[in-house]
Amino acid sequence: MSDVAVESTKGHSTPRARGWELLKTRDFGFLFAGQTISQIGDSLNKVALLWFVYEMTGSALKMTVVGLLQTLPPLLLGPLIGVYLDRVRKKPVMIGVDLLRTLMILLIPTLYAMGGLTLERLYVLVFATAIFSTVFGPALTSAVPLIVAKDRLVAANALMQTTTNVGLLVGPAVSGLGIALIGAQNVLYIDAATFFISALCLFPIRVRETFDHFRTAGKGMTDGIASDLLAGFRFVFVEQKTVLMLMLTATLYSVGISAFIFLLPVFAKEVLGVGPVQLGWLWSALGVGMLLASLGLTSVTQGDVSWRLRFMSGALAIGGVAVAALGFLDAPVAAGVLIAVIGGSTAMFTPLVWTMLQELTPTHLLGRVFTSFATGGMASSMAGMAGFGWAADTIGPAASLGGISLILLMTAATAWLFSFYKSHAQSLVVSSPGSLAA
Repeated sequence: MSDVAVESTKGHSTPRARGWELLKTRDFGFLFAGQTISQIGDSLNKVALLWFVYEMTGSALKMTVVGLLQTLPPLLLGPLIGVYLDRVRKKPVMIGVDLLRTLMILLIPTLYAMGGLTLERLYVLVFATAIFSTVFGPALTSAVPLIVAKDRLVAANALMQTTTNVGLLVGPAVSGLGIALIGAQNVLYIDAATFFISALCLFPIRVRETFDHFRTAGKGMTDGIASDLLAGFRFVFVEQKTVLMLMLTATLYSVGISAFIFLLPVFAKEVLGVGPVQLGWLWSALGVGMLLASLGLTSVTQGDVSWRLRFMSGALAIGGVAVAALGFLDAPVAAGVLIAVIGGSTAMFTPLVWTMLQELTPTHLLGRVFTSFATGGMASSMAGMAGFGWAADTIGPAASLGGISLILLMTAATAWLFSFYKSHAQSLVVSSPGSLAA
């Protein structure tokens, strides 16, 4: 792969270059390839592991424990993981995490074949894998601005999101076919191999990390944890008003979109009156909408913070209106189109937020900021799923759809108002060079 201007340490790039040209660079190209394979493996794991546990135990409750164990690490350990992540180089961390995930997943079918896999051991391996995955996400988003020039971050983050979209579209189908042909336990071998390939793809990558060795010199594993945690929280909640507003916006967004995705089967059955086959098509429509929007975002001009907030606001407003419109439809084809629109609108959110965080956050705080966002996002997602799940049972699915629509429209309004605040603050700086803006 050729090394183009985007890899320059000076951060220059061709203004009108398409986002896809990032894939021609050695560093980002390898990162993208590894993550595409890894995300397909992650989706393989989600389906195959749940099926394997259900076959092994015959208990739906014991199967749901797997989901709980995968959810707990971001909630319990996120901020602490961020502290340690800011003390080390990101590339070795990502390689190490992928190799550890390879080992953890490989142990499940190996122990099963040897007759040594108990339910307790399985839960331990699942929980350990979830912890490592909690480390990898913030390490990856922290590494992207150290690989890609600043003015190409939106395209880079959008391309990273496409790897997740591809994984969601390809992984479950491949996993289902694999389970039918070779068994769930053998599909896990394939899953382990995808993480190993991802680790291999990371080795050639050059990360321009100016790590300050003196920042943590002489510190033990537990030294300065409290002060480092407070420094991260102070940056997010006190020092940077923009980061705080992004956190509030992301919290609202997570409440609404997680509830919609979680309750999509309920809406499909009760509101649209469709069966499992049509539900599968609706899921595919959501994924296709997200993928197309992510690809489209790679060619969008990056713009300043105010422009990105307005763009994000418009996308979320379209999604909120589409969610509300679902409640008045009974035609599956039209519903599929609307769900694709919803997927596309939500796909605009994360890359833009990541880009703003990467620009605003000093390198030595990136891990703490991204783990704080992940923890807040997970907590608000659980609140949204529980709250709107209760509303769907108590008031009705259609009313729950209306509530989700309202949340997304509130998120859009918040982003829009914040864009005006940023524009006003910028105009004050331009008119009064000596003044300070948050």
